[in-house]
Amino acid sequence: MAIELHQLTAALYLVAAAAGLLGLALPRASFGRAAPWILAAAALTHGLAFARLHTLPNPPSLTHLPSAVSLSAWLTVLVSLGLMRRARFGALAALVAPFAFAAVFFASLSLRRIEPAAPLDAGSWPHLHVIFASAGVAMLAVSGIAGLLFLAEARAIKAKRPSAWRDRLPSLEALDRVNAATLAAGFPLLSCGVIAGFFWTHGETGQLWVGGAHAIWSACAWAVYAVLVFARFGAGWRGREAAASAAIGFAFLLFVVVGVGALA
Repeated sequence: MAIELHQLTAALYLVAAAAGLLGLALPRASFGRAAPWILAAAALTHGLAFARLHTLPNPPSLTHLPSAVSLSAWLTVLVSLGLMRRARFGALAALVAPFAFAAVFFASLSLRRIEPAAPLDAGSWPHLHVIFASAGVAMLAVSGIAGLLFLAEARAIKAKRPSAWRDRLPSLEALDRVNAATLAAGFPLLSCGVIAGFFWTHGETGQLWVGGAHAIWSACAWAVYAVLVFARFGAGWRGREAAASAAIGFAFLLFVVVGVGALA
């Protein structure tokens, strides 16, 4: 049942993605209004899938990569739904939903090969690492998506092309504020995840750092975001520079979490 709920969640995210994209592409706004509601239904189903998964006799650990990816996607959707409720951010569904679909579809395929969670010698640090890191990835995902929307809208404005979808996007100033706020929240959460990872490693090996591909690439991702945070809040980057850096930074982080994580 847990796998079936994950598959249903993936299907709902796919429907929300289609509705969101049609809402931007078509003159009628009904699809765009429906997309956040479908996304909310998918998030509710996603939460039920998590609850069901952890009632199994041998549930997978949160440190299991598919579980961590699914958790990051769920938190990203919840943050996005909060923004949609507080502001005219329905267009977020068009980009958040495809990302969530890909993450949950990957998890639903991988969770078919569930293995019992191995006992961890590091106490609660592994789970704290995943929870903090997943929350950080969720915030930084929204920052990257807001950056992409900013770049798309800024390009359309510069080209002076009238289009229906531009009227359904938040203003450039609102997108820039969301970019800054989620970056400011996401980087400390990511940092807490990295610190918890050090304690996890210490609990398992007696050392804070043992190297390895995942650890090295994760440190690189943290360093990239440290530079971006300084550039945004120290050097005063705004607008296109901040939007492009948020989008590129999240693309690199996604590569580290999914690509390097899968290989490791």
